[in-house]
Amino acid sequence: MSKIWFITGASRGFGRIWAEDALKRGDKVVATARSLTDVAPLADKFGDSVLPLALDVTHRDQIADVVSKAHAHFGRLDIVINNAGYALIGAIEEASEAEVRAEFDTNFYGPLSVIQVALPLLRAQGSGHIIGVSSVAGIYAGPITGMYHASKSSFEALHESLSKEVKGFGIKVTLLEPGAYATNFASQTSMKLCHSRT
Repeated sequence: MSKIWFITGASRGFGRIWAEDALKRGDKVVATARSLTDVAPLADKFGDSVLPLALDVTHRDQIADVVSKAHAHFGRLDIVINNAGYALIGAIEEASEAEVRAEFDTNFYGPLSVIQVALPLLRAQGSGHIIGVSSVAGIYAGPITGMYHASKSSFEALHESLSKEVKGFGIKVTLLEPGAYATNFASQTSMKLCHSRT
C-alpha cells in the first residue's frame, strides 16, 4: 500500500528531495511551502499523486485548514515531516526580540502546531510517523548561530517527549539531525542575518 506523506518546506532542499523520491516510488505527497508556485510544478510532473498547498507554518489557523484538506483529499496521513525552518545568523547580543520570536515561530511553534493538529488524526487511525527535521545544531552550539541552536534544541526536546507520549497509540516519532549537506540551506531564503540593535 502506498504511503501518504505530508511535508512542510517542500519547495527546495531536503523537503523537495523527499517529496520527489516518495512520488517516484509510488507514494502520494501533500507538498507544502509558503508559496504555492514553489510546489505547484510537482503536480505537473506527478499528477494526482501530489497535492500542492500553500502553508506558512507561523499561521496556526492555516495549518489547521491545510492539514484538514490534506487528510480529506487522501483519506489519511501516514508520514508527517516537519521540515520548514531557517537559521538566524548573528551574535546573541545583536538579535532583536522580534527576530528571535520569528525564528522560534518558524522552527519551534510552527512544527508544534503541525503536530498538535495532525495528532488527533493519526491517533484515530491508529498509526502514523512524525519526522522532525532538526540539525546537528540541536545537539552542538557554536558562535553566531545561537538562536538557531536554541530553537533546534527546543525542537529536539519536544520530539523526545512526544515519542514517549504517543508510543501507545501506534505512532512513531523520529528526529533527523543532518550536518552539512549540498542543499541550498545557505541561501538567503534559509538564512537570515540579524539587524544590529545598536
